[in-house]
Amino acid sequence: MDKSSDRTAELLGKVRKIEIKTRGLSHQIFAGEYHSAFKGRGMAFSEVREYQYGDDVRNMDWNVTARMRSPYIKVFEEERELTVVLLIDISRSNLFGTSTRTKRDLIAEIAAVLSFSAIINNDKVGAMFFSDHVEKFIPPKKGRSHLLHIIREVIEYEPEGNRTDVGAALEYLTNAIKKKCTCFLLSDMIDADSDGNPRYEDALKVAVNRHDLSVINVYDPRERELPDVGLVSVKDAETGESAWVNTSSRRMRSGYGEWFRKVKEGMDSLLVKYSVDSVSISTSDDYVKGLIGFFQKR
Repeated sequence: MDKSSDRTAELLGKVRKIEIKTRGLSHQIFAGEYHSAFKGRGMAFSEVREYQYGDDVRNMDWNVTARMRSPYIKVFEEERELTVVLLIDISRSNLFGTSTRTKRDLIAEIAAVLSFSAIINNDKVGAMFFSDHVEKFIPPKKGRSHLLHIIREVIEYEPEGNRTDVGAALEYLTNAIKKKCTCFLLSDMIDADSDGNPRYEDALKVAVNRHDLSVINVYDPRERELPDVGLVSVKDAETGESAWVNTSSRRMRSGYGEWFRKVKEGMDSLLVKYSVDSVSISTSDDYVKGLIGFFQKR
């Protein structure tokens, strides 16, 4: 077997493993929570039936009532079908992970759970992959094969760009999807200036007025607080720059942690300002608990 076949087999194995785990979670846990948290577009006419004690007289069908000489009402059901779009951050910073998985591994599993939950509820699912620009867009569709295609891309896609531009992804969403959709932004949200201020406020402001946007912020605990392990060689995954860092320096650790604290505070402040539902999930956390809490909070 050649290297290409080995790689294909390895990829299919990863996809299958994620499918087995996340499909089970979606059926057993998330489908109901997802259905309750994300509503359809409104109420659609279903049928006409005879009036029963306690029915709302405002739904009376007077034409049928006159014809049948007996009271009849219109019955409405929730118009359930949604269009779900996953905005998936594939920038190099998501390859970082100090526990059992990287941030990208965590994003892949969460994306799969959301996708299966949507499919179970007969919703269409699409995906947009972005780094410092939008690199791939998979239009919303239904079906297991379509869903598995999205999962394969989450696992396998090699980004052209290295950095993160959340604003570019949100702008693309606004332009590409004209009708209101349910959108999940899965990212470490490390897109800030040197002072920790988010660079995506304008795009976020427009997107939340068009779509039902939720943010799932993934992070690794070691990103936010460096351990004291002496002199270590570090490399910025997005810029490619390498340096030796003295982690025993309290001043250095404090400055590093302060910037990440400002980045998170800036993100949290913006999400509150524009009423965006969000949840932060660590690579060392049980994301099931985090997602259930997020669904129930909506």
